[in-house]
Amino acid sequence: MTESPRLTIERLYASPSLSGPSPRGVQFSPDGSRVTFLKARETDASRYDLWQFDVETGEQSLLVDSQILEPEEVQLSEEEIALRERRRIAGQRGIVSYDWGTANTILVPIGGDLHLITLNGDDVEARQLTDTDAFEYDAKVSPQGNFVSFIRDGALVVIDLATGEEKQITPDADPDNAISYGVAEFVAQEEMSRYTGYWWSPDEKHIAFTRVDESTVDIIPRFDIAADEVTVINQRYPRAGRPNAIVDLKVFSLETNQTHDANWRKDDWGPATDQYLARVNWAGEALVVQSVNRDQTVIRWTQHWPSTLFSQEAFYEETQPNWVNLSNDFITLSSTPGNIHRQGDLEILTTTEATGYRMPVIVTRDGAAPMLQTEDGVVRGFSALNRNSGRLYFTANFDTPLETHLYRVQLPPSDEEVAEMGAEWIPGSPCIDRSPETPRTRVECAHYERITEAGKSWSITMAPDGQSFVGTSSSPTQPPQTGLYYADGTLITWIEENRLDEDHPYYPYLANHTVPEYGTLEADDGQTLHYSIQTPPDFDPSQQYPVLVEVYGGPHVQTVNRNWERMSDQFYAQQGYVVFRLDNRGSYYRGKRFEDVIFQLTGVPEVRDQLVGVEWLKEQPFVDPDRIAIQGWSYGGYMTLMTMLQAEPGTFAAAASGAPVTDWTLYDTFYTERYMRTPQNNADGYDQSSVFYHLDNWEGELTPLLLMHGMADDNVTFDNTTRLMAEMQQRGLVFDLMTYPGQRHGIRGEALGTHLMRTRMQFLNRHLMPEAAE
Repeated sequence: MTESPRLTIERLYASPSLSGPSPRGVQFSPDGSRVTFLKARETDASRYDLWQFDVETGEQSLLVDSQILEPEEVQLSEEEIALRERRRIAGQRGIVSYDWGTANTILVPIGGDLHLITLNGDDVEARQLTDTDAFEYDAKVSPQGNFVSFIRDGALVVIDLATGEEKQITPDADPDNAISYGVAEFVAQEEMSRYTGYWWSPDEKHIAFTRVDESTVDIIPRFDIAADEVTVINQRYPRAGRPNAIVDLKVFSLETNQTHDANWRKDDWGPATDQYLARVNWAGEALVVQSVNRDQTVIRWTQHWPSTLFSQEAFYEETQPNWVNLSNDFITLSSTPGNIHRQGDLEILTTTEATGYRMPVIVTRDGAAPMLQTEDGVVRGFSALNRNSGRLYFTANFDTPLETHLYRVQLPPSDEEVAEMGAEWIPGSPCIDRSPETPRTRVECAHYERITEAGKSWSITMAPDGQSFVGTSSSPTQPPQTGLYYADGTLITWIEENRLDEDHPYYPYLANHTVPEYGTLEADDGQTLHYSIQTPPDFDPSQQYPVLVEVYGGPHVQTVNRNWERMSDQFYAQQGYVVFRLDNRGSYYRGKRFEDVIFQLTGVPEVRDQLVGVEWLKEQPFVDPDRIAIQGWSYGGYMTLMTMLQAEPGTFAAAASGAPVTDWTLYDTFYTERYMRTPQNNADGYDQSSVFYHLDNWEGELTPLLLMHGMADDNVTFDNTTRLMAEMQQRGLVFDLMTYPGQRHGIRGEALGTHLMRTRMQFLNRHLMPEAAE
């Protein structure tokens, strides 16, 4: 085994990807006849082309070659760069997004312009819709395929595809006064996963759009330090406790060319800067808005309709004592055109965390009726509703927190159907009693059914008719495979089998592949903590090994999964390290009790959990307790510093922190205040959650520290690190530093990825494996 080649740093970041081909951006055509997806080139893993899979014939073919539409690399606009950063696709080139129109038209944005692809049998025609010096982005095809819309220079523009006529439907943006239209403000993109600021009605009669006034937001001068120049970018960045943007919602009528206000804010929630426009959806003719208060304890649902010029009517609220989490789950079950505001007409299928676990509910004016009742896991998101069978398909981790699967459940009967049965609903539950006049002996509840194969983790794209789905699955021994499946989980055919045979790019290293072991520990409040541990390929239990604790630890992230693990973990193991991961309390997909432990004090309870893991490691005979290192990026960089500083001196032999938040007053409103409230209302919490609060603990016995940061980071701004550097220098604390000119929150590209890993390995080896460093 040891004679087989081991992974090298250079091969980690070279093309083709070691994990093999894996489609992304999977979509069904509106008629379900094709599956389209983005596929990386073998010679350039960062450049994507658009491919198609014919459902009937099973044939796969290149649909749009990105280099034909974009023969030369185009300099992206600042808006596009920022949007790609927010969507975590900043390192990708070529075709990075697309949008189906009709059954034979696809909208492809590339190179700052828009192209409409028309499919006529085997013929593919490309029509360039825009050709300007400006950068068009957030492009969509209208619901019935008659229009294309997009943002240009901060204004919303619509093209009539039949006539080619272009029409700007909003006023011009006003950069001097920081006003733009149809866009998502910074915190909406970065923290709410809302990347758009406009929404078509299903009948194409109206477009709802935002008016964003950022003049209220502080300007934070950000030095975009590149290799050969320094640009000062006056970024509108709402830091914790400071004013947000003012977001208004307008509705434009394509029939009358008139614009009306959808007055969505709540009077007793305070000023406009203290209210968030979180979600906007159309339910028939009604506009449904989800808004969130500044403390983020309430999601308020209102509906607005054309017949009353979009006046609002509240019909549902979800409240939490600490904070609410948003979802994208929204399916309209019924609506009556023109009368949607009447009681009982509006039914929306969504999810809430009212029980402490995210579960599906049917929302009406009467409240939220639960569809499931379980504490086995949480629903991750809806996949589809088959309206013929009444089956809801959704992803969840009901079987184990380590795996995501597709499940289905039957929609509950209506009140009328229950009455016809001679039954009654059991209050507050998804169950009915068929013998209500006697003790409950004939209770029937909704039951869910797992569809996908166990032992793997899955991502799902359902067909429009709910009869089939494209599933991508992986396990610790199998890189991602993508197949077309019937709705019951039966495989129809592979779209990308990605077999680990001799032709696979990972095959030369397969003999040294190691598989993590999974286990559980207990937090101080009795909750279960899941961990994974990965040992070197030539592991000898009688020997002692250095350990690398890989940490993230932050909200809305889970790192311990039963799937194809990160190739970097495999690399570390093949270099002789034991790799350990633990999902502490505060992380995602375990329910609100697991998350809420960090309310108003971060970097303390999570650290206690990580130290439980470290203590367990020290008890293992194969672990060298004097050679344990910790590293992480972003929240993981913060956790690296906080764990190092709160641990007993000498716990860690080294620590590597990348792009860390060091003081939460430097981070944005929506994320920070969700967990911490404002600095004005939680001064002690902000103080104790800061890295600076714990620096005294480092002075007694220094742990070697490496700091890393992109010098143009617009998320965790670079001053988080520079302020820490200055304070440590004042205290005489010595540390290593690596900064990356021109790089933002992620360090992108093959050359820089290689450099970053080499920097880490030289640092870690120097302190944990000096023989390797030599």
